[in-house]
Amino acid sequence: MAYSYDDTNIFARILRGEIPCSKVLETEHALAFNDIAPQAPHHVLVIPKGAYVNYDDFASNATDAEIIGFNRAIGEVIAQLNAAPGDGGLGYRLVANTGEAGVQDVPHLHVHILGGRVLGRMLPAAQ
Repeated sequence: MAYSYDDTNIFARILRGEIPCSKVLETEHALAFNDIAPQAPHHVLVIPKGAYVNYDDFASNATDAEIIGFNRAIGEVIAQLNAAPGDGGLGYRLVANTGEAGVQDVPHLHVHILGGRVLGRMLPAAQ
């Protein structure tokens, strides 16, 4: 599937330095920063530096180096937050909203890392 990337989205503007962010980590292939409306004590967004709309776009079109770099950046942020249960943390949640049904607000792939407290169920039981 072909994706149309909107280079005026807020994350593209952050990557270009037009909008500031509270940076947590920057690597060759990814940028991580604190969410401006945190939903948990730890709420960090990780975005690839490439122009990818969502995860299936990224998985289909990114280079191996981009995929590895993005995923390693997620792991580095989790380590910085001391969120992994084996490292004394309580655990964490990774969320990547996609499309209208997934309630994706920004059309640039981004993963939310949420932690620092018990988060409860992700979705209510089916009605």
